[in-house]
Amino acid sequence: MTNGNIQLNPNELVQFLGKPPAAFTRDDIMKFVEARGVEMLNLRYVADDGKLKTLNFVPSGKAHFESILTAGERVDGSSLFSFIDSGSSDLYVIPRYRTAFLNPFTRVPALEILCSFYSSSGEPLGSAPEYILRKAYSRFRKNTGFRMKAFGELEYYIKSPHSDLYPLVDQKGYHQPKPFVKFEDLRVEALELCAGAGCRIKYGHSEVGSFTSGSFDYEQHEIEFLPVEIDEAVDQLLIAKWILRMLAWKSGVEVSFAPKISTGNAGSGMHVHMMLEKDGKNMMVDQGRLSDTARKMMAGILDLSGALTAFGNTVPTSYLRLVPHQEAPTSICWGDRNRSVLIRVPLGWNGAMNMIKDANPADTSDFPEMPSKQTVELRSPDGSADIYKLFGGLAVATEHGLSMDNALEMAEEFYVGYDIFRNSGEVLKKNLKHLPSSCSESADCLLERRDLFEKDGVFPAGLIDNIVQKLKSYDDRGLSERIYNKADEISRLVKQYLHCG
Repeated sequence: MTNGNIQLNPNELVQFLGKPPAAFTRDDIMKFVEARGVEMLNLRYVADDGKLKTLNFVPSGKAHFESILTAGERVDGSSLFSFIDSGSSDLYVIPRYRTAFLNPFTRVPALEILCSFYSSSGEPLGSAPEYILRKAYSRFRKNTGFRMKAFGELEYYIKSPHSDLYPLVDQKGYHQPKPFVKFEDLRVEALELCAGAGCRIKYGHSEVGSFTSGSFDYEQHEIEFLPVEIDEAVDQLLIAKWILRMLAWKSGVEVSFAPKISTGNAGSGMHVHMMLEKDGKNMMVDQGRLSDTARKMMAGILDLSGALTAFGNTVPTSYLRLVPHQEAPTSICWGDRNRSVLIRVPLGWNGAMNMIKDANPADTSDFPEMPSKQTVELRSPDGSADIYKLFGGLAVATEHGLSMDNALEMAEEFYVGYDIFRNSGEVLKKNLKHLPSSCSESADCLLERRDLFEKDGVFPAGLIDNIVQKLKSYDDRGLSERIYNKADEISRLVKQYLHCG
């Protein structure tokens, strides 16, 4: 990280310490604590349900603060993980210094740090979500030599009392400004606070979804991040969800990342963009075109896409979103700039860097060559995702694709160059497979491919069993047909999963 990047970094710890978060040490944290008069410490961690948990401390002095930073704390694992017996349930939560940031909401200065779980023997807990991703990514890097970067598109709705002032047209909210969008200020504040917490933000904007139901308005927004290594990408999403919920609560409104909150209106996804790097070079392009490496990556993800829904689409309302004509995928395929496919290849500024000169003819300076921004975008995940497990699964799937003998042939077979919802005849000719239509079907897909996820102990077999059991417990096979035109039943489901993820 250059001096300029450190000076402009909105994270106060980076500015104070003059180093990137990856280089933070315990002594660094203590220097900041003493200089800034930090009075509280909050340890946060993700348990079996994929949600962020909290442990609050008011250290009695420097030695106490150092002790927590060194040894973490003891927690009851049986209350955090369904597979741990209460008879022998103690676990340790150990802070990861690079995740430290100042809490923007507390009355007194408080430090936040994300943690990892360790067993009574001091070993990483094999089934902990964060460790699953760490195992998957470590093996991926060892076997491929690539770095895998990613970022999420975090879509959410804000529910607020109805206002007749400057109404938005139903489903016409995309990139609308104030005053037609009522919660731009909340979104902008979230961007500022997320950046201060160490998230690398690309932008935020209002999304398509906008409607009124009863006495409430529903307004959809999105925050999109910048590519970072996949373990950091997960931390960004977790922190952003927490910040958005806190801001909504303070504002007296409700925020939801649920995949579906109303039939006939756009659902909320959590699209994941991915890229592979080697020696600092984007490997997704070759001579300005999509590379074979990128095609192999997509083939692996497409091949395991049904099973990946077990981590990325974890509640029954997930499958009310994955229906035609809702900008959500249903068929297993990929395409260029095509929002009807499962994996989209968005514009990547490849060979298109002269636009700035055309738009600004008075500026005759030479603009530096920019590295390719090319990514591929998986469009199936939603806000119910268990994010660590999902990204761990994507690392497994990408490694799978890079090692498949027929990956390039599979990529060619699954390519479509048209809107599949407007060309149903072409889809039938191509004989495309479909994503699961329920949690029960998702569980079946995971069972069929579990060997790839369990290889080398990345996903423990017992964990896969637990995920399958939970998905099947919803008993939601054929749910869409069962609740069709049943407003009360749909409303009950929406309310039940409004705060999933």
